[in-house]
Order: sequence, then structure tokens, then C-alpha cells
Amino acid sequence: FFILAATEFILVKENINMGKTNQSSVTEFVLLGLSGYPEVEAIYFVLVLCMYLVILLGNGVIIIVSVCDTHLHTPMYFFLSNLSFLDICYTSSSIPLFLSSFLTSKKTISFSGCGVQMFLSFAMGATECVLLSMMAFDRYVAICNPLRYSIIMSRTSYVPMAAGSWIAGGVNSMLQTSLAMRLPFCGDNVINHFTCEILAVLKLACADISINIISMAIANIIFLVVPVLFIFVSYVFILSTILKIPSAEGKRKAFSTCSAHLTVVIIFYGTILFMYAKPKAKDSSGADKVQVTDKIISLFYGVSLRNKDVKEAMKNVLCQKCSSERM
Repeated sequence: FFILAATEFILVKENINMGKTNQSSVTEFVLLGLSGYPEVEAIYFVLVLCMYLVILLGNGVIIIVSVCDTHLHTPMYFFLSNLSFLDICYTSSSIPLFLSSFLTSKKTISFSGCGVQMFLSFAMGATECVLLSMMAFDRYVAICNPLRYSIIMSRTSYVPMAAGSWIAGGVNSMLQTSLAMRLPFCGDNVINHFTCEILAVLKLACADISINIISMAIANIIFLVVPVLFIFVSYVFILSTILKIPSAEGKRKAFSTCSAHLTVVIIFYGTILFMYAKPKAKDSSGADKVQVTDKIISLFYGVSLRNKDVKEAMKNVLCQKCSSERM
């Protein structure tokens, strides 16, 4: 990710040196979105709206069920509830504005609104990275040290762990956003994206952004590389322990306890790799071209999570409600 950040820095520096001399103050940004694809706007509007409703419903169900079913009052589902809330916050920071742009002629976002959107997306992303590493530790203790699980992962432990993840993500986001929004911006205020994605915004700056790139590279190491390494090492120990279990049924149950976490990890980091590690297309002028699929995927990096325990818990809640109504 440091290499990716350095690459973006070179691209941004090239844009700055191409003659951005107009120092007029920018009070708002134009979000290009699907302006170049008017023939498919209606289709994408319906698609995005449906996906947004699914995310709200799916993650809302997970939060409600995790609270209502006492069987799910465990560290893993507490972390999953936090992730579901993160998904709702992340998508709600951008999707409503994106949908409203279809219904009105307004395609702009204020300077302060752009900063708020950038802050929320950064905070949610960094917090999720830390939470995923906390969940990996939870699975490590559950499988590798089950006799001490209730002591190590007590409520006095996992609640501060989640709170620390939110605080760390918020502090990092505040730093990155403040560094970006203090920059002067020239007359070019068109962002080729649905949201105020920070790299797209930095390309419009009329000043040296080396500090921004360095701080982002450091943040990437802390919030992306370190958690990934921590998760990897945790699962090396987990896999080693599972393989020592003599029965096939025992191995299956052990693997199933990690399924929810592994699903989140694969979706989250898979989306990041798809978005930033694949080669970028070039337009006729040689500039980077952001594909429509990239834009859509960036809006929905978080998807609703479902597994057997949550489905079973939902049935229990509904059954309890039906029983109380009959009485």
C-alpha cells in the first residue's frame, strides 16, 4: 500500500505541474458520478437503491438479533454488530447524496460536506481494519486457548477493544481529513467519483501534497498492513491447532466458528485489492480513467453478513414474539 500511495503521489504531482495556476477559491466540488453514462443512469439508480436497502435491512437485522438473542451475547457477535453499524454509517454517508443526484439536477457537494464525507469514509475504513484484527484475536483465543476464553475475552476486555478501534479510526480520519482540507484548491473542482474519495480530491490541490502522501502511507501501514499481518499470524496458529484435532466433526465445528470472520476479511480486503491493486485504464489523453464498476464497488465495500447462528437467532426471536402474542 505504501507503493500504491507513492504511485498516486507521482500522478498527482504530474497533474499539479500541468499548469494549475488559477488560485480562485473552491467552495464546492462537482461529483461526476455517472454523468458520462446517461443511458444507464436509471438502471444504476434502481441497482444502487436496492443494494442500499439490502444493506440497511441485512445489517439492521444482525444488530437487532445480536441484541435480542442472549445466545449471541458473545465477543464475536458484539464485533459483528459493530461491523454492521460501520457498514450502515459508511454507505449512509454517500448513498443518499448519490441517489438524490439522480432525482435533481444538483451534482455538487459543498466544501465542508466533502470534508465530512471524507472523514466518515476514512474513519469507518480504519475502524473496520482494527476491528477485524480484534476479531482474529477473539477466534485465536477461542480455538487455541478455549479453557481461558471466558476470562481473556470478558466484557471488560472486548468492549474496550471495540471502543479503542473506533477511537483509533476517528483520530486517524481526523488527521487525514484536516491535512487534505487545509490545502488550497484551484478552479478545477470536478471529482471523477460518486464520493469525495481522498485521492481524487488531492489531485485537485494546487500545493505540495507530499505531507499528505507520507501521512497516508504511514496510516496504511498502521491500519492495513499491521492488521493483515496480525490476522495472518493468528490464523496460522488457529489452523495449526485445528489440524491437531483428531475427529473430522471437531475440525468442522472449529472451522465453522471462524466462518463469519473470514467472510468479512475476504470481502473487505478483496474489495481493497480489486480497487487499488489492479491496473488502471487510461483515456485518450493518458489520464487515469475510473471505471463505473470501480465506483459502484467503492460504495458497497460493506455487504450484509449472514451465517447459520444469526439465521437461527432470528427464528428464535420471531418464535418468541409469536408466542407472546398468542398469550
